[in-house]
Amino acid sequence: MELSEIIPHIEALIFASEKPLTNEDVLELVNSALAFIEDRATQEQVDAAIEGIGEKYNAEFYAFELKQIGGGWQFLTKKEYHKTVAQLNGDKFLKRLSTAALETLAIIAYKQPITKSEIEAIRGVNCDYAVQKLLEKDLVIISGRNEDAVGKPLIYATSKSFMDYFGINSAEDLPKISEVMMEELVKATNVQEAEENMEEVIITEETIEATITEEIVLDETVTEENTAEEDELTQEDNTVLAVTEDGDIIEEDNPDKESEA
Repeated sequence: MELSEIIPHIEALIFASEKPLTNEDVLELVNSALAFIEDRATQEQVDAAIEGIGEKYNAEFYAFELKQIGGGWQFLTKKEYHKTVAQLNGDKFLKRLSTAALETLAIIAYKQPITKSEIEAIRGVNCDYAVQKLLEKDLVIISGRNEDAVGKPLIYATSKSFMDYFGINSAEDLPKISEVMMEELVKATNVQEAEENMEEVIITEETIEATITEEIVLDETVTEENTAEEDELTQEDNTVLAVTEDGDIIEEDNPDKESEA
């Protein structure tokens, strides 16, 4: 069977399926649909066809893409169109997990399989309500019991719905803790640098203001000194020295200045 014959059937199956389809699921469904054809599809052909479909829809002019999530394949709209699709789905995209539930889910995702007491030891608070809500939302499942612990407590792990919800194929696709910490460190560094730059700007402005103030004070001082000198000179020009009949030297008004006045 030629790839060109089975690719449209595979696209139709993945598009119409409500859940992710594995390569094995696709092979079985294709061969069942085309049972009247003697030349049946092989697993290698299906794998190659799915790879080709993925490359096809990775092109920029398609609004959706083929993604492997939850162990299978689904067509999903690209993240660039999230806000557009949110207009159609409304409240479905507005639902958010509480902080407690999100913290609990993160612990289960990175530490699975894990017991409730181990979750509480990490968070430091009771987690009954958060775990129950996560179970109701089908984001976590009870994967068994810890046979080695006292009382054989239940152990929790993430579900396929969790992988669908976050668009990942397995828990291994979660971002590494070291990467998350590095991003937070970079953000903190950027904020610190911004604060330091702001402080430098403030200091510079204060320095400029202080310099301007000093210059104004100096100008005023010089002006006052010049005015005082002019007054002294004016006063000296308005008086002359004279000798009295007794031989004493005194200052008298300058008759020439009075005439000018």
